[in-house]
Amino acid sequence: MARKHSKHGPYPDTHREEEAPAVAVPCWLCGRPTGKTIVWHHPVPKSRGGRDVVSMHPICQQTLIANFTNSELQRHGMDVEGLLANPNVRKFVDWVANKEPDFTATTAKKQR
Repeated sequence: MARKHSKHGPYPDTHREEEAPAVAVPCWLCGRPTGKTIVWHHPVPKSRGGRDVVSMHPICQQTLIANFTNSELQRHGMDVEGLLANPNVRKFVDWVANKEPDFTATTAKKQR
């Protein structure tokens, strides 16, 4: 069965202008540039009245969730240095520092 419409659009790609590359936003926790997948994380959880959001890698957000409760995150607020004082988080950030922006791996479960 033939296609009714072209799957690439009505115009050929020959006259397309080059798009400027998007500026990569740095991750709030590790400082690396973000990749294709960006998670908008509430440093102070919404359940605790948080409104601000920051850009993070999914793996960095998973690490925070695995190492802190909502009340601990509320106490730290926007203080990244306070979060990095945790040995598990510091070890993770040092380990992930040389990885690609879209790097993913399994993270440790909550330690409770």
